[in-house]
Amino acid sequence: MMSKLQNYQKDLAKLHREVSSTPLTATPGGRGDMKYVIHAVENEHMNRLRIERSHRIATETDQLGSEIREELGERQDQLECTKSRLVNTSENLSNSRKILRSMSRKVTTNKLLLSIIVLLLLAILGGLVYYRFFHNH
Repeated sequence: MMSKLQNYQKDLAKLHREVSSTPLTATPGGRGDMKYVIHAVENEHMNRLRIERSHRIATETDQLGSEIREELGERQDQLECTKSRLVNTSENLSNSRKILRSMSRKVTTNKLLLSIIVLLLLAILGGLVYYRFFHNH
């Protein structure tokens, strides 16, 4: 976009030089010179219109770029917030896993102790039954 603008400006400067170096006096070939001057002025006018249009397009593009940059900044903030929430959730899940493993070990230990107590009580009960009914005394 800027290269087009520079090209237009160079063309415009060239036309200005040509117009300023062209004599405006009436000579026998003056009609051709006058047509050339009119053509140069028309070209200059068209080039000015092109430059103005290029400036408008550049301004609109700059505004659009600024809006996109702002929107991307907002999206970046949202993504960073989401990332921090995910990190916190991951940490919480890790802690929950540790707690669940600990509870599972405690449950297994409690079952084993309960089984040992039940076996011990059965052995005592069996000893009492044997002593009461099968022992000759």
